[in-house]
Amino acid sequence: MKTFLAPPPPLTLLLTLLLTLLFTCSAAQAQTPANNPMPDGSRDLYIGLGAITQPVYQGGNARRVRALPLLQLEWSNGVFVSGMSAGMHLSQQPTLEYGPLLSVQTRRGADGTGEAIDGIGQQTVPGVMQPTSQRGAASGGDGLQGMDPIKARLQAGAFVNYDVTPTLRLTNSVLYGAGKWHDGLVWNLAVQHTAADITAHHRLSWSAGATLVNNRYNASFFGVGGSEATSSGHRPYAPGGGVQDVYLGARWNWALAPGWLLVSGARVTRLQGDARHSPLVQRPTNVSVSSGLAYRF
Repeated sequence: MKTFLAPPPPLTLLLTLLLTLLFTCSAAQAQTPANNPMPDGSRDLYIGLGAITQPVYQGGNARRVRALPLLQLEWSNGVFVSGMSAGMHLSQQPTLEYGPLLSVQTRRGADGTGEAIDGIGQQTVPGVMQPTSQRGAASGGDGLQGMDPIKARLQAGAFVNYDVTPTLRLTNSVLYGAGKWHDGLVWNLAVQHTAADITAHHRLSWSAGATLVNNRYNASFFGVGGSEATSSGHRPYAPGGGVQDVYLGARWNWALAPGWLLVSGARVTRLQGDARHSPLVQRPTNVSVSSGLAYRF
């Protein structure tokens, strides 16, 4: 039985790319709402409920439909909460945004990834993957049986956004603390385009991006340790870091009435590199679709 050993973590490459990105004013993360100047002491709140259909875990073959709470809150001092993330806008420039960012990584157990909350201004974050072991396939797509659970984690990092034009935005965020050992590093990069209003009440936007991770993150979510190989039937697997996935997403906002907003989105994600070749992966390409109704207070 062949075991794949992880190459040295590409920290030098990640740090070099990060410094280059920051000094060239590259930009933010999908879970970072745009900084809209507001009167002192004011706040902007969206809250609602929707539904999402997506794989039960990143790379899983089985799908499920579940409720999706919607939440986005911004204060005039720059603090915001968007879905499972929170942060603060520190820049005073209208085209450049940056600041600290916190995000919650949901728990993953044998039954898949735990419940999450979505933001109004961003795509949901599903996962994707590829063919799994015969044991996983024979059990109807339940490829996590026998794998150790991954507890919910609080990740900390930063975001930087840059508006190239009024409708084109570059985004990036870096978060640390995910995975089994609290040392998973995730770097999200994307380009977002907001189309002109289709009609007076409809707006369409799209995004394309990539996710880069260190080897500790991949080892948590796509690796198979010795004891896990025994209990799950998967072959041992030790992935390295690098590009985990690339994706395309679309978002449609429909202003039904003053204060009411119908938010719908779709996202196609394709796993890459060592993550794609994990024995836990049953599909290299996954699709998620969501829709929900939110009210602005």
